[in-house]
Amino acid sequence: MEINPNLSNKAKHDYKLVKLAISGDEQSYAELMDRYRDAIYYMLLKMVNNKNDAEDLTIEAFGKAFKNIEQYTPKYAFSTWLFKIATNNCIDFIRKQKANLISIDQAEEDEDMSAPPLHSSNPDPEEDMIKNQRVDLMRDVVDKLKPRYRNLIKLRYFKEYSYEEIAQELDLPLGTVKAQLFRARELLYNILKNRDHHLK
Repeated sequence: MEINPNLSNKAKHDYKLVKLAISGDEQSYAELMDRYRDAIYYMLLKMVNNKNDAEDLTIEAFGKAFKNIEQYTPKYAFSTWLFKIATNNCIDFIRKQKANLISIDQAEEDEDMSAPPLHSSNPDPEEDMIKNQRVDLMRDVVDKLKPRYRNLIKLRYFKEYSYEEIAQELDLPLGTVKAQLFRARELLYNILKNRDHHLK
């Protein structure tokens, strides 16, 4: 593939890492994440003004980039490509947030026209049952993951550890934790998608 001769040395090094990542070198993913995680995070934080959302969107941006890494071409810097993915993903997130707010506002306006309330204060036994089934299903699916991914998911989503706490607990670099958590989430998604497909 033709590499743009005007690329900086940093961009050329990124391209080497991309090629290694495509060939299956996990360390290259972690290094790419390390090089750009903070810059992506602070850019997204300015866009959404919420630390948790910015953290999740950062992981999603890397996730989308790594999932489609074979589509990257060295006509321009990897960082340019990555920032574009992160920005577009964040814009989609903001649009969805606004759409949800509009639908809630609309529902509140419709209440004047004798519509049922948005949330009943009484607990709904059926809702509880569905929620519990969902939790059991998630635990069942998580148990199918490899031990390292299983531990990460349990710490992050069941025990609600922060990324930093997970890194300390497992004695891993933060970049590795985030890269592996993304991969764990991808595997979970695929297991659930296949399960849904079989249920239909």
